[in-house]
Parts: sequence; C-alpha cells; structure tokens
Amino acid sequence: MLKKIDASQLKVGMYIHDLSCDWMTHPFVRNRFVLRCESEIGKIRDAGIHDVVIDSARGLDVRDAPTVDEARARTEAELTVIAAKPVLVTRVSLGEELRRAAAIRHQAAGLVRTVMQDARLGKAIELDQVSPMVESITESILRNPGALTSLLRVKTADDYTFLHSVSVCTLLVAFCRARGLGAETTYQAGLGGLLHDTGKALVPNKVLNKPGALTEQEFAIVRRHPRDGYDILVKTPGIGPIPLDITLHHHERRDGSGYPDKQGEGAISELAQMAAIVDVYDAITADRCYHKGISAAEALRKIYEWSKFHFNPQYVQEFMRCVGIYPVGTMVMLGSGRLAVVIEPHPTNLLAPKVNVFFNTKTNVYIQPQTVDLSRAVGFGGGDKIVSHEAPAKWKVDPMRFISLV
Repeated sequence: MLKKIDASQLKVGMYIHDLSCDWMTHPFVRNRFVLRCESEIGKIRDAGIHDVVIDSARGLDVRDAPTVDEARARTEAELTVIAAKPVLVTRVSLGEELRRAAAIRHQAAGLVRTVMQDARLGKAIELDQVSPMVESITESILRNPGALTSLLRVKTADDYTFLHSVSVCTLLVAFCRARGLGAETTYQAGLGGLLHDTGKALVPNKVLNKPGALTEQEFAIVRRHPRDGYDILVKTPGIGPIPLDITLHHHERRDGSGYPDKQGEGAISELAQMAAIVDVYDAITADRCYHKGISAAEALRKIYEWSKFHFNPQYVQEFMRCVGIYPVGTMVMLGSGRLAVVIEPHPTNLLAPKVNVFFNTKTNVYIQPQTVDLSRAVGFGGGDKIVSHEAPAKWKVDPMRFISLV
C-alpha cells in the first residue's frame, strides 16, 4: 500500500516509492529504492524533502499514515476552495490567438538558442534583440494567455532548453499580470524568465542531456548554472536588477534548501519566488531524457503540496488561479465518460472551464468535437463535470488536435 509520510518518520528498511520532489532537488540515482542506512535518510532531509511516499508492501510501514489516495482527497478538497476566485479574462478566442502564438513560440525558441550560443562563445548578450520578443510574448498573453502557454507544453529533447526559457518567460508574464504588477515590472520579470537559464550554456551537452541519472559531480555542474548565468548577464549593458535576481535565485527555496545561496524565506525576493514556482511547474510537466513529464493539473497539485516548505503558499495559490486548476490544454475525463481538452477557464470557478469534447470512452470511439461550458446547466450547453485529469499517453490520443474547433 502506498502511504504518504513525513520525512521525520523515515526508517532504515522502508521502501521509497516517490521522493515527492522535482528531479533537481534530490541527489539519488533512483526515485524508488529501499532505505539501507541512516546516511540515505540524512541525504533526503538535507535535500529539503519533507514528505515522501512509501510502499508498505515492500518495506517497513507507518501504521497511522494516510494513504496516497487519502492525501490526494485532502488536497482536492483544499483546491475546491482556491478554485472559487476570479481569473484573467481573455480578449480574443483561443483559436484566434493560436496561429500568432505558434509564430511567437518558433521565433522565441530561435532567439534563446542564439543567446545560448553567444554566451557559450563569450559574446555579449544584446538586449535590443531580446526586448522585442518579451513584448511580443506579453501582447499574446494580453490577448489570450492560454494559447501560448498550451503550445509551449509540447517540447522535444532537442529544443527543451530553449522552449523551457520561453515557457518561463510566458508564464511569469501571465503570473505578474494576474497579481496586478505594473507594466515595467512585468516586462523586467519576463526578461528575467527568458534569460534565467543562460548559465546552462556553460553546462556540457553530455551532462545537460544525459539520459541517465547524474553523478554527484555532474549534479554539481548543473547546480552552477544560476551563478554562471548571473556572471554572464551582469556584463550585459542595460540589464536591470530584476533579471539578474531571477537568474541567480530561481532555485532558492523558503526552507533554505535551495541553491546557490541557500536563502531562506525572508531573503528571497517576490519575483524570484514567483520564478521558482513557474520554473518547477514547466520543468516537471515536460518529457525529458531522464524523466517522464506529468500533466499540468498534477504538477499544480504537487507544487501546492510542496508549498508548505519550498514555495510561498499565497503565490502558489495565485499561480493556480492564473493558469487554472485545469490549465488550457489539459485532457480531462467528464462524468459522462467523454474525454475533453480544456480551452478556457471560467472567470470565477476554475473547476468548471470550457472544454472541447472529442472521445467517448464508453464506446471507445471519437465523436464529433463540440465545445461544452461546464458552468452551464443541462439544456444550456453544459450539464457535465470533470471527474479527473487524464494522461494523453494512457488513451493514446493527442488532445492538442482538438484544442481549437475553428
């Protein structure tokens, strides 16, 4: 049986099923293993991991610990409260913005690739080339935040590093807007998001794209990238303090377990804390050579649970309202047994977005796609509800094919 326990309850002989953290947090070769010595328990705690999932059928048990299902149910109940808050209003339809967003995605990825290549060669980064792209991304977010964010969820091994930077920029701009931050602050944050991983230009490709687990030495190399990025950007004429701060501190955590400076809650700036949430969200939803990405909806639930220690809980809740409990592009199962893809959050109820239905799981056939507003009653275009978020791989379908009916 899978149970969720506090790291203080760990004992030698327990079987770790899930370390409940993003891949760059823990120093272990595997995510699942038997605890064989006290030093391994020490490593877990030193890494800032506060709760883990154990398999009581394969190791020692904690009798009164909640099961994974019980812990998940508690999280869902708490999210129901968070969901009843207003979100960003879109100005144009998803279908209308998708074509423009696709062009921005392509151009931005190419720009980040060039920035990385220049940094690797020791060339100065030219803000005159980067600034217009941040403005284009911001304009797309203003028109419809779901278009670009949904397209950026699709990444390949070859373009991950570049598209991750574009994603962080995009999500951070949307996050700033949702929190009501000023235009200049939002622009500077977007610039920081686009450039936050510049230091990875100095990480050897064989380490950055290694298909297996990193050694401790390789782990240390990767963890240098915030400082390396800061050292590169600080030489850039016209760069401001916000992009520098985001670059240096997007891996810091409230409990002091982050890097490079192990800053605690009071020392990490507002925008660096926001960037940390965005960075982890995008990273754990992407397929990489060393781990399978999880759904956006599941990623939000994990980040919400981690916010007890690693992230500012208020910021996490505001980010969830920004992107939606079920973000645009999420595949969901409806009570009717139909599969659908989320296309637009409801302005006041994140549990009842607009969706495009496209597959009937009861008959196992595709159906004529149609838009359903889950906030409406039967007879008024609704009458259904989300019962779970689904992994596209499980059903062997690509929900992005049905994200627009235009």
